[in-house]
Amino acid sequence: MFLRKLISKFDKSITERNIAQRHKYEVPITVSFEPVRKTRGLNLPVQKPLIRGETKDLSKTGIAFIVSSIRFNEDYLVGDGRCLDVELKLPNGKVEMQIVGQRYEQFGDKYNSAIKFLIGAKIVQMSEADKELYEEFLRIGSTVQKNSASLEFGTDRS
Repeated sequence: MFLRKLISKFDKSITERNIAQRHKYEVPITVSFEPVRKTRGLNLPVQKPLIRGETKDLSKTGIAFIVSSIRFNEDYLVGDGRCLDVELKLPNGKVEMQIVGQRYEQFGDKYNSAIKFLIGAKIVQMSEADKELYEEFLRIGSTVQKNSASLEFGTDRS
């Protein structure tokens, strides 16, 4: 009996260390992605859709964020391994990364048009400089006053 409890306690300790610790921070986020081209033969320039929102929580391996729509035209933010370009405006600087959405959840009041989507995503790429800034924020972020952002849609003009 004692050995079983000891093994269970050890397993729980190892599991907790392997799961990235989540930090609840609300910072502005901008999400963009390469839309699917529907035209054949024509090589028309396609602007990257730009969706703004705010983060719900952050960890070393992933982020959760809230946006007002799960898609832009016919292109969904989650699914088919779609890689999203993300910019976070942290108090200690701007961080850019690429993520892949893993899941989403709709919440809000559908009767008064306040529906929003919570997206959970895995971080797949980040420059060393951005990674250093991001991890610094995760270490000291709780001492920094949290920012909030309004949600809106737009189009990347660059």
